[in-house]
Amino acid sequence: MDESSIVDKKSIRFLKANATDWAELAKDCVCFANAQGGRILIGIEDGAEMPAEEQVIDHSWPEKFQKNISQRTINVAVTVHIMTAGNGGEYIEVLILRNGQSIASTTDGRYYIRVSDDCKPVLPDEMARLAADKNAFIWETQTNRKVPKTRLDKDKLNLLVKDIRASDRVSDFVKSKSEEELLQHYFMLSGEYLTNLGILWVGQRQDRASLLYPPAIQFIRYNERDEKVWKKVLDDYSLNPKELLESVINDIPDWQESIEISDGLFRKNLPFFPIEVIRELVVNALVHRTYTTRGDIFINLYTNYLEIHSPGRLPYGVTPQNILSQSVRRNEHLSRVFYDLNLMEKEGSGYDLMYELLLQVGKPIPDVREGDDRVTVIVQKQFAHKEVVNLMDKASKEYALTQKEIIALGLVAQNGSLKAIELSKLLNQKDEVGLRHWLGRLIDFKVVESKGKTKGMTYYVNPKYLKRLNFKGQTNLKTIEVHRLKELIYQDLSMYAESSIGDIHLRIGKEIPKQSIKHELNKMLKSGEIKKTGERRWRRYSINK
Repeated sequence: MDESSIVDKKSIRFLKANATDWAELAKDCVCFANAQGGRILIGIEDGAEMPAEEQVIDHSWPEKFQKNISQRTINVAVTVHIMTAGNGGEYIEVLILRNGQSIASTTDGRYYIRVSDDCKPVLPDEMARLAADKNAFIWETQTNRKVPKTRLDKDKLNLLVKDIRASDRVSDFVKSKSEEELLQHYFMLSGEYLTNLGILWVGQRQDRASLLYPPAIQFIRYNERDEKVWKKVLDDYSLNPKELLESVINDIPDWQESIEISDGLFRKNLPFFPIEVIRELVVNALVHRTYTTRGDIFINLYTNYLEIHSPGRLPYGVTPQNILSQSVRRNEHLSRVFYDLNLMEKEGSGYDLMYELLLQVGKPIPDVREGDDRVTVIVQKQFAHKEVVNLMDKASKEYALTQKEIIALGLVAQNGSLKAIELSKLLNQKDEVGLRHWLGRLIDFKVVESKGKTKGMTYYVNPKYLKRLNFKGQTNLKTIEVHRLKELIYQDLSMYAESSIGDIHLRIGKEIPKQSIKHELNKMLKSGEIKKTGERRWRRYSINK
């Protein structure tokens, strides 16, 4: 069992009698309470699945844990048990419940939250955002509108029940439930009243309109002068989230536009905006928005790109940089309904799918931007060079590439080459092991090759593979060989003495990584072929005659 956003492990050495670090344990409990809740397993080493077979836990420890955690935390609820693993060894499980309404802290006034497998402090200027997220998490199950269950929309209920019973993602046990039991199962009904989620999905129009900020979508098309030329507004509150999604997908003709490219003797059409990408973007805007924040969902179509605006900020812990690998459920029960009805991918895989679909047809990855009150996702309309499209198509078919391999190959192919540090940044990977997991078999198949070491390692598509595909892409200097780079630098300094590294970079080729030029200059200085004057920004290079 690996550590994750809901599981943490500590060595048996943590139990040191009078030297146990209770403050560290209290901090970890606060982290889980402010996030999704979780478990701390004490007595299982990192990398191990089970404790040692002969390991026995003193039965006085659970009481000590309860006492010390309660003394050092505020708004944290835990249960502590001694568990027996399959091999007979014992360990301690600390179960921390998610605090859905208030913010947990340590008794000395420190706030933390679990992000992925790390415990991070909450800074003072982020407290308001964390508090807003807390309200968003409990919005679904509230019954403050007091809408009786008898006042639901029967047609919408019948369609929901039909979709659930036809879904291959729902167990037979759930499908066998009555209509009222299904509403309770999906937290749309609490006692005699519809919850906010119930009103949103099966409520009548007037009750849906009475919600604090019910969802509304505006689609606007602009011409080349950024003037509005067509508009479709879905803001009369007659549609539930599924119907809003279907209206956007089916009633907007722009998704049918495509471009035709040649593929040998055949031709194929590539849509400017793949419908699966549009679906995922709209689903994300509906499922992960904050329903306690005012604002419509805007879909703005310009001549060169598409923008989707969603009210509110990203969930706490998710940033535009880690959105590919980090997932936080804001509207947990709404997400479950969408997933069970086959309207969205499993948790955390929506952006993976978008990256795959866009890169596979030669498009740049989506650009995610977070503002003060909204999240904007931009998808470009243009394609990369058609040879890149053919490369992705043939490579994925020939080697049956996985989703991660398609994404990694697409990023490398569109950029010509990428340094390991650049690829790691795009994929939000912290180490070489994580990066190799994304590259998968591409190196073994010799589709992608690498040169250099550690931070200087560069990945590029194998020229022999490109030749075999008769690839006619554009030539660039990003993967220039070292001896050719050295000769370029020498020839440049022969004509332009006393040059800065910036001037050299500009003249010999901006696509060459500046770090590669700097590395080669240092080698030439060491060998005595060139000389320098000045330091830092005033450093200048010349031929050493």
